[in-house]
Amino acid sequence: MRGRSIPLSPVRKLVVDLTRLHAPTVPVQRVMDLTPLVKARARLNDRPPWVAIFTKAYGLLSDEMPMLRRAYVKLPTPRLYEYPVSTASIVVERDFGDEMAILTLLMRDPAKLSVAEIGRQIRHAKTAPVGDIKSFQRMLDLARWPMPLRRLIWWLGLNIGRQRGNYFGSFGITVYSGLGAESLHPLSPLTATINWGVIGDDGKVAVRIMYDHRVLDGSQVARTLERLEQTLTGAMVAELNALSQV
Repeated sequence: MRGRSIPLSPVRKLVVDLTRLHAPTVPVQRVMDLTPLVKARARLNDRPPWVAIFTKAYGLLSDEMPMLRRAYVKLPTPRLYEYPVSTASIVVERDFGDEMAILTLLMRDPAKLSVAEIGRQIRHAKTAPVGDIKSFQRMLDLARWPMPLRRLIWWLGLNIGRQRGNYFGSFGITVYSGLGAESLHPLSPLTATINWGVIGDDGKVAVRIMYDHRVLDGSQVARTLERLEQTLTGAMVAELNALSQV
């Protein structure tokens, strides 16, 4: 059967490169009861997106647990590199030409930002011209380079400790539970990538961390998920309650 050949667009090249360079990750899941957080968020007129809440919560944990700010790098020799602060890499879906692009918004030290500010930056990344978002434009510029140069730049960026944090971040957030679906094991080059499913009427939700086993062990990630639930139902509830009183 004769079909037609479709060249890879810059958007598809990005996905091909990322899936080729993903870390050897393992998923760990915890079913959380976020009822207090769901209620606190429901009381707000201007509700921050769930992505903003999880980004802030994991940023707080990264301040508390230095192991969450580490990455495996190969240059000049294989080692772990620890960053002074975390940087979130938030996946954003955008229209680009005649297709949808999956791009990443980098957000440095989210623990120091309010949930409202994180939400504002995410909404801006979803609506502003793609060229106005520095990390988006950098990814698309790279995707137009010849494949051997792209692969070399990706590899160098992931394996030079100081630069890795600047261009890739220290943890990822990717979720599409708003579409009524969830990914069980998204691929990522980062040490940890967080996602979650649809939050049920009873406030329960399955939250997963895909972790690089070269950096972390399963028991560490299990304890991180426990602390994440405590942070979501503690510090994050307190922050949302403060917003409702403004």
